[in-house]
Amino acid sequence: MSPALDATALAALFTEARTQNGWTAEPVSDAQLAQIYALTRMGPTSANCSPGRFVFVRTPEAKQRLAPALSASNYDKTMTAPVTVIAAWDTAFYDKLPKLFPHTDARPWFTGSPEMAHETAFRNGTLQAAYLMLAARSLGLDAGPMSGFDKAKVNAAFFAGTTWTANFLINLGHGDPSKVFSRLPRLDFDEACTLA
Repeated sequence: MSPALDATALAALFTEARTQNGWTAEPVSDAQLAQIYALTRMGPTSANCSPGRFVFVRTPEAKQRLAPALSASNYDKTMTAPVTVIAAWDTAFYDKLPKLFPHTDARPWFTGSPEMAHETAFRNGTLQAAYLMLAARSLGLDAGPMSGFDKAKVNAAFFAGTTWTANFLINLGHGDPSKVFSRLPRLDFDEACTLA
């Protein structure tokens, strides 16, 4: 059993972590992005299916491809973020199962049921995107997840001719504390949980 994280680690990951809306000029390196993914890929997924796919949009040219898909409220913070991650998932994730789940042929579990394949890929791809945000925070970066974008435009600009599809966007970098909104309320335990 692993020891519990200390208060500093819990603050970085949860209690003091905030959705960022503005960014400093400090860059994020490709080495940092590789380290983020190295941690992300270690999180569990069902049958180790690992359907999450990530595009690290960091060049001005790539940002211009992304720009037409952004809502007005997300435009400035995305264009100024050092990196914007397109958190996606692979609709044909099962083609990687011979590598990822080699002890049995798991492909038929999903190829025979489009509904099960979709549900599995979406659920586990979303889970992996959450791991990515925690990985970024654990390495000293800030994250700003968002849904305000045109998915069809992102898919056309970045995933045409592939089996990948966009889920949501995550801005990464070093947050500007002056642009953070006041923390909103959360549900109490008895409002969101039951003990069975």
